[in-house]
Amino acid sequence: MIRHGVKTTRKQKKALAAYKIIIALAAGLMLMASNGESKMDEGGAAGRARRLNRLAGEKSPYLLQHASNPVDWRPWGDEAFETAARDNKPVLLSIGYSACHWCHVMERESFEDEETARILNDNFVPVKVDREERPDIDAIYMAVCQLMTGGGGWPLTVVLTPDKKPFFAGTYFPPEDRHNLKAFKTVLNEINSVWTYRRNDIEDHADRVALALNEMSKPAEKAALDASVMEKAFRNLKAAFDEKRGGFGGAPKFPTPHNFSFLLRHWKNTGDEKALRMVERSLRGMAEGGINDHLGGGFHRYSVDSEWLVPHFEKMLYDQALLARAYLEAFQATGNRFYADTARSILDYVLRDLTGDGGGFLSAEDADSDGSEGAFYVWKKSDIDRVLGGDSAVFCVWHGVTDSGNFERGTNILHTPNDREEFLKARNISGAELDRIIAEGKAKLLEERNKRARPLRDDKVIASWNGLMISAMAFGAQVLDDPKYARAAERAADFIAANMRADGKLHRRWREGEAAVPAFLDDYAFLVMGLVDLYEATFDPRHIEQASLLAAEMIDKFHDAGNGGFRFSGDDNEKLIGEIRAAYDGAEPSGNSVAALALLKLSRFRMDMEMERTARGAIEAFSSRVARNPEAHTQMLAALDFMLATPMEIVIAGNSGDPVAEDMIRIARREFLPNKITVFYPADNPGGISKIMPITQFKEMKDGMTTAFVCRDFACRFPTTDIYKYGDLLKE
Repeated sequence: MIRHGVKTTRKQKKALAAYKIIIALAAGLMLMASNGESKMDEGGAAGRARRLNRLAGEKSPYLLQHASNPVDWRPWGDEAFETAARDNKPVLLSIGYSACHWCHVMERESFEDEETARILNDNFVPVKVDREERPDIDAIYMAVCQLMTGGGGWPLTVVLTPDKKPFFAGTYFPPEDRHNLKAFKTVLNEINSVWTYRRNDIEDHADRVALALNEMSKPAEKAALDASVMEKAFRNLKAAFDEKRGGFGGAPKFPTPHNFSFLLRHWKNTGDEKALRMVERSLRGMAEGGINDHLGGGFHRYSVDSEWLVPHFEKMLYDQALLARAYLEAFQATGNRFYADTARSILDYVLRDLTGDGGGFLSAEDADSDGSEGAFYVWKKSDIDRVLGGDSAVFCVWHGVTDSGNFERGTNILHTPNDREEFLKARNISGAELDRIIAEGKAKLLEERNKRARPLRDDKVIASWNGLMISAMAFGAQVLDDPKYARAAERAADFIAANMRADGKLHRRWREGEAAVPAFLDDYAFLVMGLVDLYEATFDPRHIEQASLLAAEMIDKFHDAGNGGFRFSGDDNEKLIGEIRAAYDGAEPSGNSVAALALLKLSRFRMDMEMERTARGAIEAFSSRVARNPEAHTQMLAALDFMLATPMEIVIAGNSGDPVAEDMIRIARREFLPNKITVFYPADNPGGISKIMPITQFKEMKDGMTTAFVCRDFACRFPTTDIYKYGDLLKE
């Protein structure tokens, strides 16, 4: 299970005390439960013929995985809570996602078990939620779990009153007592006893939890933010840095790509080489480790060890998007092709395995296949010997493969632990020969691997994650000078516009012809950012038009005009027991962080000062959180960096397809200049571009030659037609 440690604040103490009282009540009543005095009904689900439950009509792959459980699952909705109120039962809420390994484990151990199903069906109203479809529900009740237990993760297990107020929370529970965890059936029986005998106490304490949850979401006082907060974030990241293998902290180790993007900006601003070394050590350690799929490309979710060797094998679309950008930025900063090649392998994996027929990017690939985690990815040495023949010896040593293995049951996770130059000397082979053996070996093993049973692919299209991948593909097209990535990004953007906007509203999820769930802040913010990046990859002004339209909708639906910043749920979303105002940049960056940066950049194209003020207000709204714990808000720090800088606006006026114009564009894309925008003014076909992007006004070709305008904060240097002088201006 994935766990996240949190600190308990003063606002959380009342709810935490309430939780402890409930647990004490449960423990005190267990004697009655064990003596058979519980009022649980006999019979019920036990012995019932297996049939599909109420999840069978859902579209979510995760919910459909549970449709044949003996547990009488319901989807989240009014029917479930009305039933709970009518039958005087608590709601057992279970939240997970289709690629979650421990979700599968708990299903096999508990939700497929007839006795557990009987307890659940007789005494609870069981409700399943796909956190990827309903991140609002997940965020609210994950906050409750962290409040009550000091940690969280998936599967998330929460027990609610019929009015949706939580009074118990946890994550994974085993089928029997294990590793200081109570058996799930024991926990259910305890909860049922407390519900039966101390109902008033439960409702009182559930009210306190709900009150504490609302206290947590109230806006905090604002703090002044300046460059010193960047230095504080750097110091804190440096203190947690793993000097040996990169990354931060110990096992389990997560990639956290926005940390690397922040560190590159800090290096750019200060010249501190330590920040750059931290990025390079981390990105190389991950790419060389088993968290990277050395055959098929793409990265697994996280590493269970501190060496990046043994991953949890699920592959998530958002990880691919965020890591691709981090590697691309590292290539810009260093010129090292290793980072470009790694980014290309990520993007190519997504094109091959996570792109739907219509162009939308798909959500994930599971960790499990054939009932075993990682079975699709790991190798016995004898199998590699059989496939590669005479090249196997070199290939296996290079990839750390042994007869005894480095994973379960004598299998191997491919990684590259060797120094290249030392390896060439030790094996007495040339670099070209090693490259041949690696390339041919990977191709043969990938072909062999594709004969295996593949992990389940979650083929739903999520708007926010598509926004992240549109951004990554568009950025890849720029940095790698490869238009196929821009074409992929455009197909995805067109798919969303055609299929996920209905009745003038954006929807979060599409699957099998159905768009559903009103979009949340993240969906809007990530798509706006993706469309801005897509414009800079294609210079098609319709992408700025679409970004502007979505930005206006986002501000209208989610902006908190009184306090600044954005709410996670907007006018079209279901109202839950608490409000989410998030700025923490976790596995995904927060919607507020991305919204702030996207609006700051878009306002430059549009010369829209009101949009810029909204972006600044979003940063200021969370300023006290950022100042207190800046290393937990590194994507927000990227927005702050853009706000504090004097951003560069590059406008190139020339004819479409002109070689000089294209060279000027390539020069701008080659440099690591995170606080810039690039605009192309097509002098041969300007159309209405100045209305869409007022920044292009009065920026025309000089003497019929391609002309570059390099501006800062809308104040331009003297325009130049000299490509060398233009390059110098970019470096000033």
